[in-house]
Amino acid sequence: MGTVHAKSLDPLPMHGRDLGVHPDDLVEPPEPEQESKQEILENKDVVVQHVNVQGLGRTKEDLLGYEISEVFHAKNLIDVMKKSHIARQRLLRLGIFKEVEVLIDTSEGSDALPNGLDVTFEVTEVKRLTGSYNTMVGNNEGSMVLGVKLPNTFGRAEKLTFQFSYGTKETSYGLSFFKPQPGHFDRNLTLNMYKVTGQFPWSSLKETDRGGSAEFNFPLGMTNHTLKWEGVWRELGCLARSASFAVREESGHSLKSALSHTVSIDSRNSAIFPSRGALLRINQELAGYTGGDASFLKEDFELQLNRRLFWDSVLSASLWGGMLCPIGRQPSCIADRFYLGGPTSVRGFGMYSIGPQSEGDYLGGEAYWAGGLHLYTPLPFRPGKGGFGDLFRTHFFLNAGNLCNLNYGDGPRAHLQKLAECLRWSYGAGIVLRLGNIARLELNYCVPMGVQSGDRICDGVQFGAGIRFL
Repeated sequence: MGTVHAKSLDPLPMHGRDLGVHPDDLVEPPEPEQESKQEILENKDVVVQHVNVQGLGRTKEDLLGYEISEVFHAKNLIDVMKKSHIARQRLLRLGIFKEVEVLIDTSEGSDALPNGLDVTFEVTEVKRLTGSYNTMVGNNEGSMVLGVKLPNTFGRAEKLTFQFSYGTKETSYGLSFFKPQPGHFDRNLTLNMYKVTGQFPWSSLKETDRGGSAEFNFPLGMTNHTLKWEGVWRELGCLARSASFAVREESGHSLKSALSHTVSIDSRNSAIFPSRGALLRINQELAGYTGGDASFLKEDFELQLNRRLFWDSVLSASLWGGMLCPIGRQPSCIADRFYLGGPTSVRGFGMYSIGPQSEGDYLGGEAYWAGGLHLYTPLPFRPGKGGFGDLFRTHFFLNAGNLCNLNYGDGPRAHLQKLAECLRWSYGAGIVLRLGNIARLELNYCVPMGVQSGDRICDGVQFGAGIRFL
């Protein structure tokens, strides 16, 4: 039997007669050896006797055993190719191989069975040291990112990364170490050390964070979970001499130590332009019980539903909400509160310019909610259909939300009543551009409604860029 290349999984004919060869076209009968090869292809049972990995350097063999073990359980050639293809994808997912090719051949040697097969993975490891240069889009900000990586640091898919980022509002550098559990790549541990300096002009505030974190990710059924501890030394200062007294009061140093848990379930077919599926993400953060001088309990959630309609149009509904409850007598910090407004949330309003403010500086709030309803359609007349034009969508939207502080001595009914008061909302239409599968740009014409005293609006054309949109 010849060697079968399984780098990409192509369907094999289940019967030789399907190949279009008629008996009358055969000049001579097939040889017995060809009959035996065809018999394996059409299939009787086969046995995978050996699985070899060639090209290993610093990678430990025990790591790969978890990824390729399913190949031994294949029962026929088609099954061998399918399981080999899955094993190849699992090997590439580790991020330690530049190339992986699969060779399937009949077994040879004294112990070879008539229906025995050998599977060989030919791998090319990535370099010990790699560098990267790219740009990154955040929520209405951009940055240049330089990185140095040491992939496969200790031979079991670990990764050590140093990254420097210089952006329009934020500059940071950090060192991170990533360690997956062998055989369960989705179950991993990440350790971080970082320094981040950010500017927040809507609050006339600048903040410098120096800290570290430990993060454990794991799937559980249909959900994904993240457990995280973070310890950070925060330094707050005024961005301008005209900063309000309320912002000046917040200036100074503080220590925050917090435990958080995030659970999410995501059945969407795309994170940027989903046409079906739903997303639910819930996050809880508890600060103060592991040290530091910030003490609070913070809860927030995100819900998104998508449904395909006629003519490739999609109806999407989103709902965000959150609440921060200070623990003890100390009030919440301006750096921990929620902010709302702008092209990525309630469109038609200035960036984070909804809610409590003092002398033109927005102070954030301890409770908020925001909802959005969108109708996405292809571009009129479908220019560039099947190509560049598919990166664009037109959309019509209706957004609403509110941000405020609550008196926690009141009951839930009073809290809901206050969140329903002074409702801000907006509507409009625009064009959306997808940037890969991680970010998108929006150019919208917005009509803000329900404007309250102190809100900053953007009546007319508004541009937005980000990775998370309402």
